[in-house]
Amino acid sequence: MLNLLISEHKTNHVVKELVYRDRVKPQIPEWGGRLPIALVFPEEESLALSTLGWQVVYRLLTEKNDFFVAERFFGTGKDGEVARSIDSGKPLSLFPLICFSLNFEGDYVNVLRLLKNSRIPLLAQKRSDWPLVMAGGPIAFLNPFPILPSLDFFYAGEAEESFVPLVLKIKKMWLAGESKEASLQKIADLPGVFVPKKSKKVKRQIAGFPSLMIGSQGIGPLQPAYSCFVHAKSRFRDMLLIEINRGCPYGCRFCAAGFIYRPPRQAGLEDVQKIVLEVKPRKVGLVGTALTDWEGLYPFLRFLNKQKIKFSLSSLRADGLNREFLEFLRRTGTRTLTLAVEGISKRLRKAINKRFDDEKFFQAVELISALQFNKLKLYFILGFPGENEADWQDLAGFLERLQSARIKGQGKRKKGVELVQISASCLVPKAWTPMQWAPMASEKELNDKLHRFKKMCSGFKGVRFSGEKAFQARIQGLLARGDEQVHSLLTLVADENGNWRKALKLWPGDMSWYLDRERDADEVFAWDKLEIGVSKDYLLREWQRYKKGLSTPKCSQNGCLKCQRCGMEAFESMPKPYSEGNFS
Repeated sequence: MLNLLISEHKTNHVVKELVYRDRVKPQIPEWGGRLPIALVFPEEESLALSTLGWQVVYRLLTEKNDFFVAERFFGTGKDGEVARSIDSGKPLSLFPLICFSLNFEGDYVNVLRLLKNSRIPLLAQKRSDWPLVMAGGPIAFLNPFPILPSLDFFYAGEAEESFVPLVLKIKKMWLAGESKEASLQKIADLPGVFVPKKSKKVKRQIAGFPSLMIGSQGIGPLQPAYSCFVHAKSRFRDMLLIEINRGCPYGCRFCAAGFIYRPPRQAGLEDVQKIVLEVKPRKVGLVGTALTDWEGLYPFLRFLNKQKIKFSLSSLRADGLNREFLEFLRRTGTRTLTLAVEGISKRLRKAINKRFDDEKFFQAVELISALQFNKLKLYFILGFPGENEADWQDLAGFLERLQSARIKGQGKRKKGVELVQISASCLVPKAWTPMQWAPMASEKELNDKLHRFKKMCSGFKGVRFSGEKAFQARIQGLLARGDEQVHSLLTLVADENGNWRKALKLWPGDMSWYLDRERDADEVFAWDKLEIGVSKDYLLREWQRYKKGLSTPKCSQNGCLKCQRCGMEAFESMPKPYSEGNFS
């Protein structure tokens, strides 16, 4: 069934928002007088149905169906198969505006494959006429430059305020028969837009900023994103996903989300409750970076339980867990908990600015075991610069204490956590983090570290280990800090049916130049053409503090405009997003 949601926003404007249930397809209006838009998620459908940013854009466009026809495309077609809308079956090449949602660096090759299969030239410079091919999403304001030669423009930032007026302007120009070149010239200086060779810099768009910084509460509130589609095909089957916070105040030095989503914001309890009451889902999944920091978490979960709605939580912070909360989770059906440890030693955790209290962590493990949760998942990251033998010895002691806390929690009943699942990924230095200057560990080094960690875990009963593939992590690292010269490699990979090793042998570029060296302090990066709010000087200071093992306080709760640390106060002068009535 189709459920029409009506929610009151803080501005007192009433916004109609749609949630489509399983097996229900949206009604697609006729194209006449409207701008047809291909909204492309270049991964499989199940991931699209689990990604809120893509669904936010879909909702924004479909709310304006007097102006637009937004149709959905996914990157799951066979090689050589023309990409077609799952809504109408129309081919991708018919749409005058093609919008790619970039959420992972691995999307780049899928973008090229979809264009190639649709007989659309891969290079923007070879497309003299419409369609306009653009990209948005997290990668578009992190580092979209490896895919830039295939794009006519990209949109940097959150879509809630500036994106629809941009597309309204494109609609007007397309219906008027303006050329592609003239149209790109007219949008080159609009908020959030970067057109190659026409835009000098682009400032990330932030929903509600700077007004959200004003007031006694400082940061917030966030108007939460939530699922457009509640579907059996989603990775989170039949689950309504709700965003309860955006960004993170802790500033872990490896984590892009902690920097590119500043200022950190939280949703209001009443707002998320209203969404649930309107949708009436069977299950709710909470999306956010630091769930236990949200003051409304426990009251909201009690509210869901009272409504007899199941819920799912992502990673939690150990210092936010207490007996009352854990007992509630166990009583209401939670069987698995996830805690992120990240660094393998206390020294590294301090260096990466991970606020991690060892004592509180082991107390939490003991309590989790005592309450007989079935599984405890722990996440680590390997390959931080300067990782040494002393760190590995610290890890050995950590694993011993972990097992002791687990056994102590079991008590005389000998029943506790049945399985500890340890997962280790490889550090991928990202743009717009302090690690953008860091060298990445070699494939051999990473494989050696993964093998060593696995061997250490094998000595403990009930502990399993899984690790990321080092080669794939290195590829991600290349794309994460690459520039437009990497585009030729992407083209080779697309030609070689995704065979990265073969493509790398054919590519004249130097992978080690991008990955294996520490960047100079004054090096100019491709992504310097972006302004995300956090200053490059601040990130450099954070990199230097990492090397010295010094921590930095988390974001001030008084708001960015009262904080002088990271540069976000400069965004007070950010141009106000243009209104729908002023797009000529």
